[in-house]
Parts: sequence; C-alpha cells; structure tokens
Amino acid sequence: MAVSANLNVMMKAARKAGRSLVKDFREVENLQVSTKGAGDFVSRADIAAEEIIKEELMTARPTYGWLGEEGGGEDGQDPTRRWIVDPLDGTTNFLHGMPHWAISIALEHKGDIVAGVIYDAAKDEMFYAEKGEGAWLNDSNRLRVSARHRMIESVFATGVPFGGRKELPDTLQDLARLMPATAGVRRWGSAALDMAYVAAGRYEGYWERGLNAWDLAAGIIIVKEAGGFVQAMDPEDDVLESGTVLCSNEPIFDQFAKVIRNT
Repeated sequence: MAVSANLNVMMKAARKAGRSLVKDFREVENLQVSTKGAGDFVSRADIAAEEIIKEELMTARPTYGWLGEEGGGEDGQDPTRRWIVDPLDGTTNFLHGMPHWAISIALEHKGDIVAGVIYDAAKDEMFYAEKGEGAWLNDSNRLRVSARHRMIESVFATGVPFGGRKELPDTLQDLARLMPATAGVRRWGSAALDMAYVAAGRYEGYWERGLNAWDLAAGIIIVKEAGGFVQAMDPEDDVLESGTVLCSNEPIFDQFAKVIRNT
C-alpha cells in the first residue's frame, strides 16, 4: 500500500525506536538480579525510545503538538494537529523478558485520530491505518476484523488491573459475566496490541478501563479502518477523554457491549 507522507514519517520513527528497544530488550535477562536495577534500565529504554520518536516526528513536522507518555504534552504552532505517542506499551512484559510490547504513534487532527501505527518490534509486525485508506499489516496484508458472530465462539482480551487499582472490582465482575458466554479471555499486557489484534481478527473484542490517550489513540483508527466498532464504556463519552474502551467486530458488538455494560 502506498502511504502518505505523514504515515511514512510515523512508520520510520516507529522502526527506528523499535531497533533501539530490541537492542535493550536483549539485555533485560541480564538485569533480573535487582528489581530496582532492571526497572531503572527499562525506564531509560522507554525514555530513549520516546526521544527517538519525538526527534523524528518533530523534525519532519515541527509545527505539530505533542503528547507522550514520558514527556507529557506540548502545544504546537499548528493547534489542529498533535502527535500522541506511547514509546513502550507493555513495559511489564518488556521488564520480564516477554516479547509482547509495542510502540504506538497516532496523529490527531481537530480532535479526530486520522492516522495510527502500532509496531510490535519483537515480532516485526507493523499495524497501521489512515482515515479512509483501510488498515494494514506490514507491506501488503489488509486487516479485517473477525467475521464470527457467536459469542461462544469468540475470544476477547482485557487488562486486569494490578497493584490495587480502583478498576479491579468492575473488571472482575465483567469477567464473571463474560467468560461463561465466550471461547476465552486473554490478558496479554499491551492495550495497543490488544486493539491491533482485534483489527487483525485475532480477537473478536477487547475492553478496558483506566487507560490513557497514548494507550488508545493509534488503536482506535486501526480498528475502525479494519471494519470494527469502537466506543467508550459510556457510549456518550469520548474514548480518549474517558480512558475506557469497548471494541469488536460489528456482528457481536451489541451483545458484547450489553454484557460489559451490564444493561
């Protein structure tokens, strides 16, 4: 697929940061003696990746705004456009030597996500989409959400809150309602890849609370351009502002949403 100049810049930045993270990832197994030491190392890897991405994106588009997980937000000379970046989604997996983490880059224009890239550097899978141009994996594989329409045949993903986070009770109730009606629920530890996998038809649906804009932004357009539905837990809310998400293919969305919303 021929991509726009903006998307080309995003993909180039993701690959460059990915090379840095893969190099650091190979060192993680040598840092397990001290939790603090390993954690500090991964934090440095995360920050370094964001710096690489920011340099690439802002050099190419110096007037755009910026929102990054590590560096926070900056207004640009162009108030209508903003990069939204998570340089390492799945940090805990990275820290534990599990090859399931990703770089997420989105471009927002006038409040709407118009392009997104999710790069799984460990597996060299580049998921990307641009508004009106479909969703793609690597060079030529068109992404489409699953065609399954029965909940009992469907696999879902979520994030189970950790460390006493306030979303845990609601998530446990979700699981109690949903699991008996499905083929399974997965918790793989990367919101960006969960959404990419819905777009690729690997999962039928995904839901989670307590997220940030950089966790969700790229996934929103990739799922939509693959033919999926994306809403906040409250359908009247904006997904990025609410930090909540429900997404799935069209045939099961209403059933899935009804179970999670308990309506």
